[in-house]
Amino acid sequence: MMMDIKLKLNLNIIQKLRLPAFFGRMNIHSALAIAGAMGPLMLIAGDLTAAVSNPDYSLVQNSISSLALTRIGWLQTIGFLALGLLVEIFAAGLLFNMKRERWFHAGIALFVIFGFALLLIGAFRTDPIGVARTIEGRIHGLTATTAFSLFPVAILCLIPSIKRDDNWKDLYRYTGVTFILAVVLLVTVRIFQEQSGWFGLAERLLVVNMILWVEVAAIKLFILSLKRGVKA
Repeated sequence: MMMDIKLKLNLNIIQKLRLPAFFGRMNIHSALAIAGAMGPLMLIAGDLTAAVSNPDYSLVQNSISSLALTRIGWLQTIGFLALGLLVEIFAAGLLFNMKRERWFHAGIALFVIFGFALLLIGAFRTDPIGVARTIEGRIHGLTATTAFSLFPVAILCLIPSIKRDDNWKDLYRYTGVTFILAVVLLVTVRIFQEQSGWFGLAERLLVVNMILWVEVAAIKLFILSLKRGVKA
């Protein structure tokens, strides 16, 4: 008797939450958005977990890439691989859910290359400081430079579409600020040497600026996908 009462109470709670209606609004565009939102979170979780687990590692001084050389640096490697793959999927979400103005397709193409570069950053580790350069280390360095350089160009190409799309124009100013910060931080990272005391912080600010835009855009895409589900 008691179990029947509890079961009825639980069913009433579920009905009040209207969870079936919520999930019923989700669609393929929702999945693409979720992929974009999960990527940055996985990278941040892997990076912070690996860094905190190594007392000799400094988030301010040491580069992001050097964390992969530590005892559990494989967590960060998984984070970059996941981010790269999920950014590729998220690019498809932007392709099908944003107004296509001039340079739009170039921006999407650059985002795809950006995601592939992130995959290579995770797949190939950097060389330790003071050690002769290896092929693996050279690939890592080249792809890291490529990813950091392509991101501001990619969102710059998307700005005209964001500005003229009623569903996305509220991200217009934020995207412009992200572009400016990306360029400034990219120059800052080039000025700082890896041996300097602030290189790790400058590099992390550069990466956070990039993945934060991806996170915000993914959340926006998810909201739009739910609205599309209601209309359907």
